[in-house]
Amino acid sequence: MTSKTVRIVSFGEVLWDVFPGESLLGGAPLNVAMRLHNQGAQVTMLSTVGDDELGHRALEEMQAQGLSTEGIAVSANKPTGQVLVSLTNGIAQYTIKEDVAWDHISIDPGLIPKLKQADALIFGSLALRYEHNLQTLNALLENSNFSIFDLNLRPPFYTDALILDLMKRADLVKMNDEELLYVCRLLDINTNDLREQVVTIAEKTSTPNICVTLGDEGAVLLYEKEYVSHPGYKVKVADTVGAGDSFFAGLIFHLLSGTNTETALDKACAIGALVASKSGANCKVTSREINELQSGE
Repeated sequence: MTSKTVRIVSFGEVLWDVFPGESLLGGAPLNVAMRLHNQGAQVTMLSTVGDDELGHRALEEMQAQGLSTEGIAVSANKPTGQVLVSLTNGIAQYTIKEDVAWDHISIDPGLIPKLKQADALIFGSLALRYEHNLQTLNALLENSNFSIFDLNLRPPFYTDALILDLMKRADLVKMNDEELLYVCRLLDINTNDLREQVVTIAEKTSTPNICVTLGDEGAVLLYEKEYVSHPGYKVKVADTVGAGDSFFAGLIFHLLSGTNTETALDKACAIGALVASKSGANCKVTSREINELQSGE
């Protein structure tokens, strides 16, 4: 564990994933924030929940996990966000409820000095489907020391122009392999070579740092002009929910802690694999488990 305190601001959706028979607190920005907090980072989550049962439960669960809720506003007239998940022949279908509390994130002006001191600001595209949040994010980006954009594309809640603009303004962009193909089409990149794709995206968007996740085949990372790859760790998968967010949190934490690029990617792949081997997006992962997986024990 590093002695440096990593300070993070995560902006975006706090919602409930409603499965048949159970509801789980989630939203990619919150999952990343939770995992960063568990690793020892000082995290401020910026979102809004409704003044309803689900909103109160969300606040209670975050507090129970030890995550600060000072950046979570409570809306009197918008409900807490939900994603309705249905399973058909094992294939998940998602219905993301619209015009909910996290579509109208408000920020306490008293938090601004703290936000300016953060090492990084994390955000994704889903929370920007309404103009209100886009304006709020624009103000945050102006005061950000290091901005991290997780594409997290959820059709139809984005436009090509928005994605390109945010990539150009970010210091680090993370995408999965399907999103990589989308970005290559967007930028008219025709090579099939992964390294060339990543380097060309960096050149065309002026985004210096790019991470691409490849599912169970690991990930690649271009960071401070160094390109590294990792084949991933093979585990018996129990539940992939939150694995990508946990990988991302691990990567951010170790890069901002000053860990070298190759080791940071290795740690991130180990964390993501361990989360996939357990049930639940915010399951407990220990340093000992990470080290044992890395050493092949």
